[in-house]
Amino acid sequence: MKLPKLTIGGFTAPIPLIQGGMSIRVSTAALSAPVAECGGIGVIGGSALPTEDLHKDILKAKSMTDGVVAVNIMYAMKDFYNLVMTSIDAGIDMIITGAGFSRDIFKIGREHNVPIVMIVSSPGIAKLAEKLGAAAIIVESCEAGGHLGTDRPLREIFPPIREVITKVPLIAAGGITNGYEMAEMMDKYGADGIQIASRFVLSEECDVDEKFKQAFLDAKKEDIVLTSSPVGMPGRAINTRFIRSLAEGTADKVKKCVYKCLKKCDHHYCISERLMSARDGKIDEGLIFSGANTYKMNEILPVAEIFKQFVTQAESVYKEGKGFSPAAS
Repeated sequence: MKLPKLTIGGFTAPIPLIQGGMSIRVSTAALSAPVAECGGIGVIGGSALPTEDLHKDILKAKSMTDGVVAVNIMYAMKDFYNLVMTSIDAGIDMIITGAGFSRDIFKIGREHNVPIVMIVSSPGIAKLAEKLGAAAIIVESCEAGGHLGTDRPLREIFPPIREVITKVPLIAAGGITNGYEMAEMMDKYGADGIQIASRFVLSEECDVDEKFKQAFLDAKKEDIVLTSSPVGMPGRAINTRFIRSLAEGTADKVKKCVYKCLKKCDHHYCISERLMSARDGKIDEGLIFSGANTYKMNEILPVAEIFKQFVTQAESVYKEGKGFSPAAS
């Protein structure tokens, strides 16, 4: 059966798939535009980017596709509101946010007619986001890469949130690696769509250093670990030499904050510096955020082929979703 479309606010994606917004120039226009062009929602990772660079990247992505392009901005960023307003000024279609909770962002979204999508891990925060005006909600579990708001798996946390969210689309995220799992989340659990990030690192269009992609290809299950983050949340990453030094307590501490990117930072390391090192191929000294199931992925493919595989697999078993229906709202 054909997969349903995903409507968020005034925007409709033909394929109910959101590409996760990976920051520090992992998810740029080079990746988000092809995703949008394939019918999904392409997402630029906006956290920690200089506002002028974010503005340019959004304009670039919008010039490359007529599809839906969003930006992901963590509330934990010190310049959160500047990044939000820069994105709106550049003509972004929607804003996805998490790593903290902003009430004001929903007011800004209404004033500028920009849908706000909230990332949550609990029914209480999901209900609050829906009440305040979220256009959609992403349920992100412990299997996700990057910062984690829960230690519980997707199939455990999704059902109670599905029970309380009835007015807006609910998206499943964390550890989804193929179309069969996509159909499972939509059929059995009532998701209106999915978000995936790690799979798109292993796309031809993702413009990180090839050593970054090779670290994904080389990763075994035991190589993907939980680590601490200056953001104040645990994070899931590949066990590089730097991550091992954190666990052993031998990593060099920050002597002077150069980037000043976070509202609150314990400065036991500079997250911007470490993410940029990884992105540029300095793997041993870098932080490589990774989903728990990255070890299951073994090839680099064009974005279009990734979409083809997900859609073909999902539609071969998809029956009928039990999620939100725009017509019924």
